[in-house]
Amino acid sequence: MLTPSDQWDNEWQEIPGPEAVLIGVVNNPQLLPLQGKTLADIAKNVEQGSMDALFDLLIEDHALTSVAVFGMSEPDVSLALQQPWVSIDNDSSGTSPEGLLDRNILIPVPTAPFLAFCAKYVREEHKLTLEDAPTQFSALPAQRMHFTDRGVIKAGMSADIVIFDPASIHDVANLRKAQSLS
Repeated sequence: MLTPSDQWDNEWQEIPGPEAVLIGVVNNPQLLPLQGKTLADIAKNVEQGSMDALFDLLIEDHALTSVAVFGMSEPDVSLALQQPWVSIDNDSSGTSPEGLLDRNILIPVPTAPFLAFCAKYVREEHKLTLEDAPTQFSALPAQRMHFTDRGVIKAGMSADIVIFDPASIHDVANLRKAQSLS
């Protein structure tokens, strides 16, 4: 992980550092206080190097820890979003925020990435038109998944329709806040 290589995707070399790794979901109940903390926070708290803290966490959680890694550069994201073949997704499993399945808090609101996308890249930065945006998070993913009856509004198709005000749509989800509430 410390040695740069073009032989494998070394994400460790692609992020700014351990502050870019946010612990999302843990399966070991004793580790629940670590949810919402960065790897840098954890390493500092246990007085270890970040890599040792990461390995210890994975061992204690039986390698079932989920994380959010913040390593994408904004110019790359912006450029990618403007490509007609790029679709939008999130890491959420779409489980309920309450009840038996409420442990998946990595994405606090499964729809948050789409709200943020519309607010930032459509309304504020004009990287895409409002008409083109749904293609990237509806029609294109449906096509890629071979869902032949989804993704567009057309007779005979299944459709979920969202009505919103493009001037006021915004994302209020906050990963760190959501993590601290769990």
